[in-house]
Amino acid sequence: MAASDRAASPGKSGQGTGNEALMRASLTAVAPGMALRDGLERILRGNTGGLIVLGMDRTVESMCTGGFVLDVEFTATRLRELAKLDGALILDKDMTKILRAGVQLVPDASIPTEETGTRHRTADRVSKQCNFPVVSVSQSMHLIALYVDGERRVLEESAAILSRANQALATLERYKLRLDEVAGTLSALEIEDLVTVRDVTAVAQRLEMVRRIATEIAEYVVELGTDGRLLSLQLDELIAGVEPERELVVRDYVPEPTAKRSRTVAEALTELDALSHTELLELPVVARALGYSGSPETLDSAVSPRGFRLLAKVPRLPGAIIDRLVEHFGGLQKLLAASVDDLQTVDGVGEARARSVREGLSRLAESSILERYV
Repeated sequence: MAASDRAASPGKSGQGTGNEALMRASLTAVAPGMALRDGLERILRGNTGGLIVLGMDRTVESMCTGGFVLDVEFTATRLRELAKLDGALILDKDMTKILRAGVQLVPDASIPTEETGTRHRTADRVSKQCNFPVVSVSQSMHLIALYVDGERRVLEESAAILSRANQALATLERYKLRLDEVAGTLSALEIEDLVTVRDVTAVAQRLEMVRRIATEIAEYVVELGTDGRLLSLQLDELIAGVEPERELVVRDYVPEPTAKRSRTVAEALTELDALSHTELLELPVVARALGYSGSPETLDSAVSPRGFRLLAKVPRLPGAIIDRLVEHFGGLQKLLAASVDDLQTVDGVGEARARSVREGLSRLAESSILERYV
């Protein structure tokens, strides 16, 4: 299941990313290891169905007829026993209390739905009308379905999710290895002032690929709940520094604005994020997202970094100082040629920090060249 098909926190949903946040939190609430998931699996094992609304407000109340007002503490066993009643269950949005049981839900029949079964059709319409997550447990199909604002997600066993997650993790490891290679090559080319648009585009492409695979694995981690802790640790280790590196590459190489073309760092990052998987494989398309023309001639044209990326590798150098250094010197080559005295002319850079920057850049230059040619 692709990352673009996924999404997340019980409560009211907003627009766009708010719905994604609602789906993510809803998946967290029904993940393995959570009390609600335990209760749902008890219902399945008992060969009974269920319809559970994860939230209560006036809209939900207006759809309720019959049943019992309970307002009791939520437990998995209570959920299982109350599901035996012929009707829906209403929980509070924090899932700490069971508010009602045996309720008949009557949502607006004009709300469109592609579901066919009575229980699933009701769940879909209720989720769309009230914007609370709704869980449907099917006795005949033996599955648990989560409905969030018109999106339906079938909850799978941990083993099936783990299998796909491990495949994605293996892919991420290969892509990360290739990213490290092209990023190391870019650093060496920056030192020698031999960078082309093609080199920059290759790094931006790999960074985006790694980021997207990591996003997909992060969704698996959410669905796995407590079973995804080890996967989460592996993911964190693999993608450490990827997001900052992505922004630094764009800051280094986004073209200066001209009369014909202008692209800010934020715009370039948004353009990269908007590329389809097919477009991301095409270097000219990635180059256009960064603000270049994308023609074969442009891909082979020389560019020079501003220096944000390498300066960020110097230990204990604040971002504000990095910005001032880049603004003062205007490019990496001038920074590499600057003496300690030259560096001290920048506001906030004393003698100790100037020496640290000078030595840090020298070590980075030396190690980058050695890694490339040895």
